[in-house]
Amino acid sequence: MPFSNISFILHKPQLSENIGACARAIKNFNYNKLIIVNPKPIFPNDKILATAVGAKDIIKSSKVYDKLEYAVKRADLVIATTSRFRNKNIKHINLNDLKKIDFNKKIAFLFGSEASGLSNNEISYANYTLQIPTNPNFKSLNLSHSVIIISQVVSNIINLKASKYTKSNKVKPASKKEIQLMANLCVKKLEERNFFKSSEKKPIMLENLRSIFYKMELSAKETRILSSVFASLAKKR
Repeated sequence: MPFSNISFILHKPQLSENIGACARAIKNFNYNKLIIVNPKPIFPNDKILATAVGAKDIIKSSKVYDKLEYAVKRADLVIATTSRFRNKNIKHINLNDLKKIDFNKKIAFLFGSEASGLSNNEISYANYTLQIPTNPNFKSLNLSHSVIIISQVVSNIINLKASKYTKSNKVKPASKKEIQLMANLCVKKLEERNFFKSSEKKPIMLENLRSIFYKMELSAKETRILSSVFASLAKKR
């Protein structure tokens, strides 16, 4: 069922009230997967549970990670919400473009902290960026408001459009875990070859490399082929 394939990731949320409100928001529209990465408040706490009200079950079943890499590992596609344009080579979509997404895949919507949103490094884990249209002179949205808007739009797409996607059983999309393993192997072999000569430039190079792999929408077979290529090229002759 498409609703069970969708998860909402809160990256470094700062306010207990917002976490509880986000749980209510996703339950309002029949979702049940909330993922928390490095929350500032103790999780869970009484204030979160009090704000969640009837969605305490969402809070209690939430998964908590200390790294974003672990939070997105099981997703097929990650869509990062952002209020500002990013000077990065990553595909940007709008709310209407969500109609083209195959919600039979495991989709994760990524939301940044209330204070600073998502950094370019965090954006590099996403397949797409998504901006909610707002007043151009006042773009900032409360975290829980952003979550409820996305929840409603996707729920409407699933319920009203009920799009059916056909896909070959012979082609299995690569999971985030498979892509991460391939990317990590590539980085390891590049390090062995002393590719990253500048330690200052290495972080941005890793961001760009990861972004390239994630937006390619590789199949599981393709990731295995590329992993073999990386391993072979690194061998001494």
